[in-house]
Amino acid sequence: MSDNGNIVSKEKVQKYLDLTAEARMKATSITKNTEDENRLKAMLRMCDDYQKDALYFMNNGDLVRAFGAINYAHAWIDAAVRIGLLDGHGDDRLFTLP
Repeated sequence: MSDNGNIVSKEKVQKYLDLTAEARMKATSITKNTEDENRLKAMLRMCDDYQKDALYFMNNGDLVRAFGAINYAHAWIDAAVRIGLLDGHGDDRLFTLP
């Protein structure tokens, strides 16, 4: 008997791509100064780059790397919420709230 929870499928990668896109759209900036704005821009750029990497890997059949990349992407958003650069609007499904 196999455990489908341990298999990286295209559907699973897509689920997390969608979840990360939802988080990216929901979170809003709460930066207080230019330095924080620049830090947030860098973090969101990393998120976006990892999302693109995940799509690239998925579309080329490398589901393990795709799954890893999308989790890194989401982690950048989650970290920005956690340290107070983004507002997660109380959504503990999408974010690890402070």
